Amino acid sequence: TYLLTRDVTKMLAVLMVDFSCALKLAIPVAVLSAMRESSGYHISVKGGRFLEAVAGADTIVFDKTGTLTYATPKVAQIVPFGGHREADMLRLAACLEEHYPHSMANAVVEEAKRRGLRHEEYHSKVEYLVAHGIASTVDGRRVIIGSAHFVFEDEGCTVPPGEQDAFDALPKQYSHLYLAVGGVLAAVICISDPLRVEAVDAVAALHDLGVGKIVMLTGDSERTAAAIAAQVGVDEYRAEVLPEDKARFVQAERAQGRTVVMIGDGINDSPALSAANVGIAISDGAAIAREIADITIAANDLFELVQLRRLSVALMNRIQSNYRFVIGFNGGLIALGAL
Repeated sequence: TYLLTRDVTKMLAVLMVDFSCALKLAIPVAVLSAMRESSGYHISVKGGRFLEAVAGADTIVFDKTGTLTYATPKVAQIVPFGGHREADMLRLAACLEEHYPHSMANAVVEEAKRRGLRHEEYHSKVEYLVAHGIASTVDGRRVIIGSAHFVFEDEGCTVPPGEQDAFDALPKQYSHLYLAVGGVLAAVICISDPLRVEAVDAVAALHDLGVGKIVMLTGDSERTAAAIAAQVGVDEYRAEVLPEDKARFVQAERAQGRTVVMIGDGINDSPALSAANVGIAISDGAAIAREIADITIAANDLFELVQLRRLSVALMNRIQSNYRFVIGFNGGLIALGAL
């Protein structure tokens, strides 16, 4: 302007209305305002860039237990195999599971207490395998309890002869813990882990807000996962997944150019929370999950995720609106100042 006009006053007018101050004020204030408003909904956000990622997310991945469900499972049914007594199998399962602080393990222990089944430590040292199950030895025989993958694939256990039909008829709506003694299935403990009452509506609301793909990951068997996925309304599901499988799934989605939000509450979810664009932890979940996560939400209502998405989209709209206004208004002032 000075070169064209040789007028110092016009040059100073341009410097007075440059873009930097308005942009440096408008955008951070909008971000801080959104973070403060989020805290009013019991949502803790560690940085504005995570709100930006939530606004642009096209894939949301849920861990099932403790996220889509209440994480307060109960034993619904015990199906003995191989001529074993139901009470004896529950007693044995509780004897092993009391060494493992997990919600499903707690359900087994509590059911044994409710039935008045006392047990003594008659097994050898307990071996815990992360995301698989528990193994020990009783009367010289190997006893294991855990997922179908662990019991039947890793350990090679079998269903007793003539009882395959009973095995195939296990109720699909429950999660299953498989107890095997000496390489043969001894009992299946059916665990009721009900969906949160708001889960179906929350998933539908996220779809309405533009999330194109919602996925459920679970360690449950294929048929149990399929039944729950159909009930909750997710687009895809993966069954019998391990912690590393969850992380690989998230990484594969990101490799396809998707913006991924991962929601979980346990130690097993930590690798996936770290791998996602945004990791969201449930406030009453494992401490390591909360530490790794970028955002923490309260445990009592999944609609906080919906509110988080709305706030994030509103923030980005405000930033873009502010940017357009600053460029347009200040650009006009600069032109007037020069002319």
